Amino acid sequence: MSRRMVCLGDSFTEGVGDEDPLFPNGVRGWADRAAEQLAAHDPSFQYANLAVRGKLLRQVLVEQVEAGLALRPTLVTLFAGGNDLLRPSVDIDALVAAYEDVVVRFVASGAQVVLFTVADGLFRQIRGRVAIYNELVRIMAARHGALVVDMFAMRQLCDARMWAPDRLHLNPLGHNDVAAAFLDVLGVEHKLRPTILGPAPVLKPRQRRAANLAWSREHLVPWVQRRIKGVSSGDAVHPKRPDLGAWIAQHPQD
Repeated sequence: MSRRMVCLGDSFTEGVGDEDPLFPNGVRGWADRAAEQLAAHDPSFQYANLAVRGKLLRQVLVEQVEAGLALRPTLVTLFAGGNDLLRPSVDIDALVAAYEDVVVRFVASGAQVVLFTVADGLFRQIRGRVAIYNELVRIMAARHGALVVDMFAMRQLCDARMWAPDRLHLNPLGHNDVAAAFLDVLGVEHKLRPTILGPAPVLKPRQRRAANLAWSREHLVPWVQRRIKGVSSGDAVHPKRPDLGAWIAQHPQD
């Protein structure tokens, strides 16, 4: 039986930060990169990606789960909650409880479910929240036989060079490494090479302040303004791959 992969989530799974005009929504991302490798093993492989940027976990569950189940996947990836953790307050226990209900439904459908922990990224202020959320995800996965891509354990993702200029989304290097980690968890051979960064450049205090100021002006202020207005970056965005289809390479394989 051919593998039918359906991916649900937010900007991380949509592929934001890995910009490429040849791909739907103008982004490539770890899921598309992984699909390329899976299709190389199975010409009948099918893939859908319902993820939309800016979505909170409950929005992902309400808007994507029924459509995902209707596609009768054999492999499901679920990741959401990062946007919730950035909010001023969040009930992590309630968040994970809602998440678990959906994991149970996909497991009961017969699909292999793959979950992700949140990366130990560039926002140290929410590190405690991230650690609690991640541990609950690991417990949930163990309880229901789901696989876990432990991005928190991927220490290379602590390096700013793996992130897009907005510091919220992985760049092509980060998406490449997550795709490789996902395939490793599945036990699938692949041709993705790990990122080798070398020593990080040392910034002088003045350079660091200038970079932080530019980031605040270009990325933080617009993000805060959207929160105040109650709008999301995904309000006008549709799922990049809403239907299962045979993978057709749109990009030279790396």
